[in-house]
Amino acid sequence: MKKTLLLGVISAVVFSCGNGLPEVAPTLKTEKLPHDSDDPAIWINSKNPEKSIIFGTDKDETNGGVYAFDLDGKIIKEKSITGVSYPNNVDVEYGFKLTDSTETDIMVFTEREKNQIRVFSVPDMKPLDNGGFKVFEDETDVLLKRPMGIALYRNPETAEISAFVSRKEGPKEGYLYQYALVSDSLGVHSKLLRKMGTFSGQKEIEAIAVDDEMGYVYFSDEGIGIRKYYADPKKGSEEISLFATEDFKDDIEGIAIATYANGEGFIIVSDQQNHSFNIYKRGDNSFVKAINLATIETDGCDVVTTPLGKKYPNGLFVSMNDEKDFFYHALDSLKLK
Repeated sequence: MKKTLLLGVISAVVFSCGNGLPEVAPTLKTEKLPHDSDDPAIWINSKNPEKSIIFGTDKDETNGGVYAFDLDGKIIKEKSITGVSYPNNVDVEYGFKLTDSTETDIMVFTEREKNQIRVFSVPDMKPLDNGGFKVFEDETDVLLKRPMGIALYRNPETAEISAFVSRKEGPKEGYLYQYALVSDSLGVHSKLLRKMGTFSGQKEIEAIAVDDEMGYVYFSDEGIGIRKYYADPKKGSEEISLFATEDFKDDIEGIAIATYANGEGFIIVSDQQNHSFNIYKRGDNSFVKAINLATIETDGCDVVTTPLGKKYPNGLFVSMNDEKDFFYHALDSLKLK
């Protein structure tokens, strides 16, 4: 038993360093989760950025959770949600209108074993969904109902918020569903807007990211590349491009978008089996470079370019590590600019 464990540790270290890239050590590592870390999302506290929260999913069929971490990587128990049936991916958005005069920031996540998504207000962590919104309800095969990835889109013109949801298995067309999140006198509801997204048939589609300002949604077709569409259904559901088809070793995973002024920025994507990340320009999606951030088999990641105090003066990058935790990197350490 001890010998097997030792070999596993050695193997993990070799794989982490085997991509030939110089290692960029994390600023810090979070506390460990109980089961299986998967995906993070960063919520910026606009009133006090040093009190911002990182949410991270912990996958388990009966007692999974979405844990809240502070900027020191410590779990905030009173803002964590447990007893969840296999939470997969998580995202946050700002300014969700509850009424004409009140709004709240929200955190959403997929609950795979219940075929639904959950919606909570942030930072008070109150459920807004009456127990959850079912997804892929028109599918008759139960295997096609199990949600995985999720990403929120806030239309900059209308302030309407919607959720893109992917799943563990799906068809070659219409793999993703987009749901509007709306609030009225009866509460918060979800409404199917469209089915969209081509799938190669290889592996699966999990990671999704939305560029609100530029109006694009990106998702990882894990076996072949990254697909790009318009986030606004009114602009159509035709694919804009498929890129990064020759840049990955295996398993194209988490996507994070670092946004700067005048449309500048970068798209950061996990090359899971190479234990590294590929970086692309936000505008034309051309390849920039690959980096090694010392993580093992990263699934999800997230990034903000907003200053978050002394440790993260120019932003923060958070990535899942396959040892039940998440790595924080001060954004400067990635040398994007």
